[in-house]
Amino acid sequence: MSDEEPLTEQPLTDARAEQLKTACRSAVGDSCRSVTYFDATNYMQVYLRGDLERDADLMSFIGHEWHDYKTTTDAYAGSELGKYRYSIRVFENGFLVRVGVDDSGVFVTTDGLKLKDFDSLIATISELLESWD
Repeated sequence: MSDEEPLTEQPLTDARAEQLKTACRSAVGDSCRSVTYFDATNYMQVYLRGDLERDADLMSFIGHEWHDYKTTTDAYAGSELGKYRYSIRVFENGFLVRVGVDDSGVFVTTDGLKLKDFDSLIATISELLESWD
């Protein structure tokens, strides 16, 4: 993780952080690289696979994800495509999946997965976030 620290107290209880970590790991197994929860004022990395460094600038990632989410939902609002569901970003060394409910979201980084695995991961995260509301 970078030198920047979360803005306030942890946004999730330890129990919810463990639920989120377990749900994501159960959905995609060892392909799960990291899991980060965020809301409008804070973030919390709830999982980082042991072979990865804690040097990601999470605050920057979250800023981009919030901005892109807002831009995407505004741009396609009312289109025939329907409601925005999630984003998958493809990188040289893995994927970043972003899903959110209202003013909170989760991004998960993974190794290679099939589309059906992403669908399962998204469904799992969405159900969990909605159950917390």
